[in-house]
Amino acid sequence: MLSAAVCSVQQERDEEPEDDGEEELRDGGLPCNVNRGGFPVDEETWDRMWRHVARIHPSGEHLEKEIRGATDLPKIPPPSVPTYQPTTTIPQRLEAIQKYIRDLQYNHTGTQFFEIKKSRPLTALMDIAKEMTREALPIKCLEAVILGIYLTNNMPGVERFPLSFQSQFSGNHFHHIVLGVHSGGRFGALGISRREDLMFKPLELRTLMDLVLDFEAAYRGYWHRLHKIRIGQYVSHDPHSVEQIEWKHSVLDVEKLSREELRKELERHTRDMRLKIGKPVPPSPTKDRRNSMGSPLHKGPGSPLRRISRAERRPSGEKKNLEQKPSGDMSGYQIRV
Repeated sequence: MLSAAVCSVQQERDEEPEDDGEEELRDGGLPCNVNRGGFPVDEETWDRMWRHVARIHPSGEHLEKEIRGATDLPKIPPPSVPTYQPTTTIPQRLEAIQKYIRDLQYNHTGTQFFEIKKSRPLTALMDIAKEMTREALPIKCLEAVILGIYLTNNMPGVERFPLSFQSQFSGNHFHHIVLGVHSGGRFGALGISRREDLMFKPLELRTLMDLVLDFEAAYRGYWHRLHKIRIGQYVSHDPHSVEQIEWKHSVLDVEKLSREELRKELERHTRDMRLKIGKPVPPSPTKDRRNSMGSPLHKGPGSPLRRISRAERRPSGEKKNLEQKPSGDMSGYQIRV
């Protein structure tokens, strides 16, 4: 019933103009609430979600009554988690994972269904990813990153790292994140977005610089100015690891860096990621200890979590004066990414 109702809302929502709708968390647009009550979704969360639909959709109140009062909504078959033959290549596996993420659909309901706390250990985040595959509900970009990590854990030849962007359009800031991937000397990305060219990148780009420039070009196509790029370290393939994901090993202010300086910073970050591969990782918890790892499925106290100090992050250089591009008559209009 939940999947059918949500997909009905999604179908109606996707037909409205691209410039209407809620934004990602913390991006300056309409706020996106988080489902903190777990599943099944409680009545308060449902009411909040329906109020959001009524507020943003052209036929919101009518739509709410029509769908919420229906008793014969069709069952929506959930997407199947991809499986592979031994001969399936890494690029083909990544494309299958991206298709699965895309089939879940982008979440336009105004409520993020899965609560993602970046400070949680990897093992707890993998529990949430498993729940995503069970519930098969629409997701947002951060959820897609966690799901991408989960679905590539059994691919040791593929290294994964978080890659996030902060852009600006018409005075508002927007945040987006994808999962960078590296294998066989090539870079690519997995993720989800309202925009086709701001999520999946095939495993074809030779350098991290090429990957970043590909995203930057996509942002320019939507009249967004890219301000900052945050790049994390490679993520462990151990689904029971108590490590935290390092989300911001390098923080680069694109407007403060020349192209050559940006290239050097990205090359330095690539070397840092390679160095991490050879470092030992903390042992996985035993079955007896997993109940205390801070997973959302357990109520026990969490294990101590290492905080990444500011000294470990790599800030970019001094700001350079850049020519401001005229925004024309687009002030007040929001292009969401």
